[in-house]
Amino acid sequence: MFNKEKTNGISDKIGNSATLISEGTNLQGDVKSENDLRIDGTIHGNVISSAKVVIGPTGYVEGNIHGKQADITGKVNGNITVMEVLQLRGESNVQGNIHAATLQIDPTAIFNGQCQMGAVPASVVVMSTVDEQTAEAK
Repeated sequence: MFNKEKTNGISDKIGNSATLISEGTNLQGDVKSENDLRIDGTIHGNVISSAKVVIGPTGYVEGNIHGKQADITGKVNGNITVMEVLQLRGESNVQGNIHAATLQIDPTAIFNGQCQMGAVPASVVVMSTVDEQTAEAK
């Protein structure tokens, strides 16, 4: 009735799906995604997304975050670089530097670091600890 075109049960929005890292999940290493990413668990590594990164209230990232947009409610120990809007909500706790086109911070959010606002360079290279050790060995 509402959807005149039938897709045989397959959603037309498969390309817009989000990835969820649920509470209780602990990942070691970098996470890369082309879709929206929601983190309610723990990641020890860098998070890179060409879409939106959401850190939920139970989420914790120990590493750098790079994305198109970010919405932080949990904890981040690392630098955050977003191309558009970065939102630090509620009880969020960010220990690191921020580079964003636009920044919104709730009064109860905690942020310790430096902030640079304005156009973000499209190509930001993020080196992991392994890459740094390899570069030093050469």
